[in-house]
Amino acid sequence: MEKYYLAVDIGASSGRHMLGHLENGKIVLEEIYRFGNGMKKQDGKLCWDLKLLFQEIVAGIKTCKEIGKIPVCMGIDTWAVDYVLLDEKDQILGDTYGYRDSRTEGMDEEVYAIIPEEKLYARTGIQKQIFNTIYQLMSVKKAHPEYLEQAKTFLMLPDYFHFLLTGEKRSEYTNATSTQLVDAKTNDWDTELIQMLGYNRDMFLPLSQPGTVVGNFCEEIANQVGFDCQVVLPATHDTGSAVMAVPCVEEDCLYISSGTWSLMGIESRKAICTEESRQHNFTNEGGYDYRYRYLKNIMGLWMIQSVRHELNDGYSFAELCQMAAENSQFSSRVDVNAKAFLAPEHMITAIQDACRESGQPVPETPGQIAAVIYESLSDSYAETVAEIESLTGKHYDTIHIVGGGSNADYLNRLTAKKSGRKVLAGPGEATAIGNLMAQMIQMGEFGGLTEARESVLKSFPIRKYEA
Repeated sequence: MEKYYLAVDIGASSGRHMLGHLENGKIVLEEIYRFGNGMKKQDGKLCWDLKLLFQEIVAGIKTCKEIGKIPVCMGIDTWAVDYVLLDEKDQILGDTYGYRDSRTEGMDEEVYAIIPEEKLYARTGIQKQIFNTIYQLMSVKKAHPEYLEQAKTFLMLPDYFHFLLTGEKRSEYTNATSTQLVDAKTNDWDTELIQMLGYNRDMFLPLSQPGTVVGNFCEEIANQVGFDCQVVLPATHDTGSAVMAVPCVEEDCLYISSGTWSLMGIESRKAICTEESRQHNFTNEGGYDYRYRYLKNIMGLWMIQSVRHELNDGYSFAELCQMAAENSQFSSRVDVNAKAFLAPEHMITAIQDACRESGQPVPETPGQIAAVIYESLSDSYAETVAEIESLTGKHYDTIHIVGGGSNADYLNRLTAKKSGRKVLAGPGEATAIGNLMAQMIQMGEFGGLTEARESVLKSFPIRKYEA
């Protein structure tokens, strides 16, 4: 009998249930369930529908029973920064906002009035993103201070889903670091900072590492899905899981976790919290086994995803890549990290406006718009390589690209060409694989992260692009 593991990987636009098992030391993946996701506008607010998401999580788990492949354990990963506040009856206080909601506008200045930006970075090592949890909580403090007073528990979203499955509350480390409230030296909540900001210190639970056993399904869930299962924490921040699956066994490795966002960086055994690092907007997110993910958050494929939707999903991503290649001579470029592209009403219009305002030719056709996005993204990647080498004093001759964006052939070719580095692309399912790796290491299938990464290298095709 095969020993199955279940990874539930939920992104901002979709989620899926991936079963994994080992065959001759190789990881074998099988997608058994997929569902849509997205922030929903209600009363002018962008929110997540957690009830619907949890229904989908349970429905996917039921599929395991239906196909006769019962996992020995499972874990859930999602995007970062979003959370719930639970009252004494474990009910959610207020709305569950999505990170693209505008409520955090101006909240950075409220935070910096209490602690200057450079001192905040020196403590936490986390780059400024206006949607970081620290600013979301400041918005709550300004608009609904009673929620912070009533809150008994703070949980990031995957921790909340694990709680609904098991009745046990755990706060997972890698995702917690995205709050900008974790001390980069102690790897624990910065309780002094939390108190300074006027947040409720008592609602934050002790931090648990990936591989921690949460518990088994509670009776209600076991009855619903038809079996019992152990829940094990993966790196619940999806990027943390994706970076685990980078098929590189050398100590110094440069990667891009490429999806809705492009996270480009290295693994470091110590946090780099210098002022120069802050000026370049690099972050020190928590990783597996306390390996810091020293990286830059780049806008990623969100722009092309949005354009595709605005074109009524009339083109595949492969077709958009091909059309961009055919329009490679179109010269206009944009700053992919500009605020204008975070959550525009119309992405195509935002790109055209940016080109017009900078005095460049305005893209009109889908191929020209795609070319602007892919060329601008690869420019950003090349600039980031140079920044990383400057900040770390090390040279990296290879870029590993993992995640769904590793399938963007044209973008991979541009990245190799502009960075002057060899590009190794794959695996595409890195987040689910990393989720499974944490479970498999905990269950003794692998002796540790290096052994698990060696298995990834053997298990999945990797495409090579020369500079």
